[in-house]
Amino acid sequence: MLTGKQKRLLRSKAHHLSPIFQVGKGGVNENMIKQVGEALEARELLKVSVLQNCEEDRDAVAQQLSEGAKADVVQIIGNIIVLYKESKENKQINLQ
Repeated sequence: MLTGKQKRLLRSKAHHLSPIFQVGKGGVNENMIKQVGEALEARELLKVSVLQNCEEDRDAVAQQLSEGAKADVVQIIGNIIVLYKESKENKQINLQ
């Protein structure tokens, strides 16, 4: 679980990132969860865009992605979800 200070730091780092995944009509599936997990291992912090034609609520999408990829939801703002997971090999962000 992230503290308020850690979330604030991650939000500031994620501000200038572009979403690299989009959740559309098909919703969240196993392949997407696997790809998000691999991207989190490489980047630690990423944005996911929830398209308007997505049938699921953005909160449900965020929960599915965070549980599947074992990541923390940093922020949900508009249709953008920010996820963080500490990398095992490529540690770049120091949460001190």
